[in-house]
Amino acid sequence: MLKTLVCILTAIFIMATGHAAEPWAPDRAVEIIAGSGAGGAQDRTARTMQKIWKERNIIPVPVNVVNKPGGGGAISMAYLNQQGSDGRYIAVSSPVVLLNHISGKSNLNHTDVTSLALLFSEYIVIAVRNESPIKTGSDLIQKMKTDPASVSAAVATARGGMQHIAVGRIAKSIGVDVGKMRVVVFNSGSESITQVLGGHIDIVATAVANAAPHVANGQLRIIGIAAPQRLPGLLANVPTWKEQGVDVVASNWRSVLGPKGMTAAQTAWWDNALQKLVQTTEWNEDIQKNYWVNNYLGSLASQKFFAAQYEELRGVLGELLAK
Repeated sequence: MLKTLVCILTAIFIMATGHAAEPWAPDRAVEIIAGSGAGGAQDRTARTMQKIWKERNIIPVPVNVVNKPGGGGAISMAYLNQQGSDGRYIAVSSPVVLLNHISGKSNLNHTDVTSLALLFSEYIVIAVRNESPIKTGSDLIQKMKTDPASVSAAVATARGGMQHIAVGRIAKSIGVDVGKMRVVVFNSGSESITQVLGGHIDIVATAVANAAPHVANGQLRIIGIAAPQRLPGLLANVPTWKEQGVDVVASNWRSVLGPKGMTAAQTAWWDNALQKLVQTTEWNEDIQKNYWVNNYLGSLASQKFFAAQYEELRGVLGELLAK
C-alpha cells in the first residue's frame, strides 16, 4: 500500500514540476546560425560543425548553415530568439554578444539566450614588422610608458572589439592612459597587417592564424600573446604577456547558443552532440591548424564563463570607449 502511494505521489510530482521529462531529439532539419557572411569567422566554424556532424552521422537529421550577418552579430541573435523554444536552432557566436550589450549596441545579452558551449579560444597576439625597432614586449612597454602617443596600433574590425581590448588592457596594466595611444581601426585583419608590414603602423593586434604566414616568411615578429600559457609549434618561443609582467589574457572565443526558451531535455541533447563534435579527430585537426585552444565547456560551465567574461569586459570596455 505504501509503495503504491509513493508511486502515485512521484507521478504527481513529475507532472507538476516537469522533471523526468521525455528525452528530446530534433525531428526536422537543424539550423546553425552564423553571425557573419560566407567565409567569415563564425561561418567557417559553423560549416566545420556541419561537415563533421554529417560525415560522422552524429546528428540524424539534415544540418543547414544560415548566415545572418550585420549589426555586429545582433541580427543573428535576434533571429535566434525569434525561434522561441524550438531546439532545432543554434548559433555560433563570439565575445561580440557580450560587447554589444555592454556598449549599448544591442538589448540582447548572454542571459537572453541559452548557453550551450564554449568551443575554443583564439588568443590575440601583438606583432611588429621584422625591421621594427620594437624587438620585444619589453621594448613596447618601455615605449608606451615613455610616450604612449608615439605608439600606433592596428586593430580590426571595430573599436571596442577584442583586439582593441587587448591593446587597451596592455596599456592599462602598465599604468598608461589608454586614451593617449593611437588606435587605428581597419576593415579586416589582413588590411591591418598590411599597414604594419608597410611601416605605416607600429603594432598589430590580431589572431595567430592571421599573423602565422607572415611570421613563417620572416616579415612579422610576434612579441607577445595574450594567452594564459605559451602555445606549441610556431608559437613555442613567443612569451605570454604574463611572462613579461603584464597581466593580460584576451581571446576571440567561439561559443554555441540556443534560444532562451530551450528545455532541459533540448539542452542535454545538444550537450551530447557538441561533446561528440569536439572529440573528433577532424575537429582537433582544425583547432591545431588555426592555432586555437580546445578549452571546451558544456552548457552549465559555459554559462558561468560568459557571466564572468561579461563582468570583466564591462570594466575594460567602458574605459576604452570613453576615451
